[in-house]
Amino acid sequence: MSYDVEVAIVGGGQAGLSTSWYLKQAGVEHVVLEAERIAETWRSRRWDSFCLVTPNSETRLPGAPYEGPDPDGFLTLTELVDYFEGWVGSFRPEVKEQCPVDRLEVEADGSFSLRVPDGRIRARTVVVATGAFQKAHRPAGAETLPTWLNQVLAEDYGSPDRLPPGNVLIVGSGQTGCQLAEELHEAGRKVVLACGRCGWIPRRTGDQDTVTLMHASGFADRTPEMVAWPAVRLFGNPQATGHHGGRDLHFRTLHRDGVELVGRFLGADGDSISFADDLAASVDFGDARWADLRAYIDRHLAKNGLPIPDHDIPPPMRISTRQRLDVKHEGITSVIWTSGYRPEYGWVKADVFDDAGFPVQKDGRSSVPGLYFVGVHWMRKQKSAILYGVGEDAEIVVNDIAGRRS
Repeated sequence: MSYDVEVAIVGGGQAGLSTSWYLKQAGVEHVVLEAERIAETWRSRRWDSFCLVTPNSETRLPGAPYEGPDPDGFLTLTELVDYFEGWVGSFRPEVKEQCPVDRLEVEADGSFSLRVPDGRIRARTVVVATGAFQKAHRPAGAETLPTWLNQVLAEDYGSPDRLPPGNVLIVGSGQTGCQLAEELHEAGRKVVLACGRCGWIPRRTGDQDTVTLMHASGFADRTPEMVAWPAVRLFGNPQATGHHGGRDLHFRTLHRDGVELVGRFLGADGDSISFADDLAASVDFGDARWADLRAYIDRHLAKNGLPIPDHDIPPPMRISTRQRLDVKHEGITSVIWTSGYRPEYGWVKADVFDDAGFPVQKDGRSSVPGLYFVGVHWMRKQKSAILYGVGEDAEIVVNDIAGRRS
């Protein structure tokens, strides 16, 4: 296969498909190149019981606001994939599935060459939309764990029944780590959760969902210039859950229910695993992030003449934690890594990445003419990579592409 196209979009998730939607409105020829199937990350890198943390009313991809019967509910994995397929069916982009791009090069004339399994595609413009993060991250010391332990990444976990009998250590305490800890605990497993720094939110603030208020208040519209840049790029999403109709889920609720919390994972010496004595600092960090959001929400409510609720602000959490665990003595047979992701753009042969591997861009436009990025975590705003916000960035990129063409 060898042919020319005006615009090639690499990635068929929410970022690539949002870009396709706007290009179709603008009448710009393009193709979406997807390594597997549309929305593949949602299909195959989530556990069986996964559901969204954002309420259905905040599911707003271009031209497809949620219009179902349960705006306050939380889409299950099956419902989310159905939503994607219905959306794609509504505008029918040209998508080539099972078409991974393993090399992108800039040609001498300024065009781009994309190597795919059957040959090459030449494009005048390329939009890289391969996800906020692509490579699962394991922290330093991961290689020291006993080799007999069953180790899985969060994306390969599936369900409690897929793990061998025994207790479980989860390393990483963002949304995923907390949700898996809750699920495994409810399934009767003893769970130890190695905790890091992560924000948390109550499920509801007053009579509204806190995520809805997060968006309405402008908190999710914060730009990199407004936060602790660049460290914020590696912060996890705030601890919360949509399970059981949506409820609070964070360090305090897990501790209350019987999950053992320990500090940051440090490594192992034989069968003994070490953890830092820093749980209090991690909880304090999350409390401070909730205070940041709470201030935005209160200003938003006051500005609109709405009552400010009495916030239930918990006291500092101070509990005794163990710094060493003998996995055999504790009956731990499995370790689940939920310690985040890192960018992976090694296939893009262009000098447009910083030392941490993130693309250097402005409003999605890189320093290489015609090379764009969409769906990058904190690309323009906090919401840049999520279902609620990715369409805004895609529209800006498409407007720039259309202007460049003219």
